[in-house]
Amino acid sequence: MPRYRRVRPETAWQGTPANDTGSRASRRPRSGRADQARLPIIVLLVVGAVFAGSVASVGGAVPAFSQVVRLLTVDVREVAKGWRTTKLHGSAVVNDKDEKIGSIDDMIIGKDKILFVVIQVGGFLGLGGHLIATPFDQLKLDDEKGKIVLPGASKDELRKLPEFRYVT
Repeated sequence: MPRYRRVRPETAWQGTPANDTGSRASRRPRSGRADQARLPIIVLLVVGAVFAGSVASVGGAVPAFSQVVRLLTVDVREVAKGWRTTKLHGSAVVNDKDEKIGSIDDMIIGKDKILFVVIQVGGFLGLGGHLIATPFDQLKLDDEKGKIVLPGASKDELRKLPEFRYVT
């Protein structure tokens, strides 16, 4: 005997509590086979819901505890007077004798949150230059003249420094 039976659509919901208009006495008693047929479907739905919940929770971690983030209030007018990194990129770097010694190739934030400047010494249009890295705080930004100065530096001395190479 087949485990599942065909049900006509118009009679599929008859006898269910949602569609129960008659009394219990007028309803035909159910056979155990119908309950057995529904059991695998119910199990699949429950397992599917549990699995779907675990997949959804894998995607995003929920913090166990809330954390407090402290925000600093800054004077935005003073910040706006600063030097933008997008404007520094490609800018000339001079020494205290006002001789051009290179140009800013890049700026890198180290893992210890120290800002470094990558300076290209020599070369033309980004080719053939010697790249060096120096901490940003070694540069002097001259607001009046709009110059970036690396005091005590010369092209020859900078070319003697180890060459900087990008990892990625």
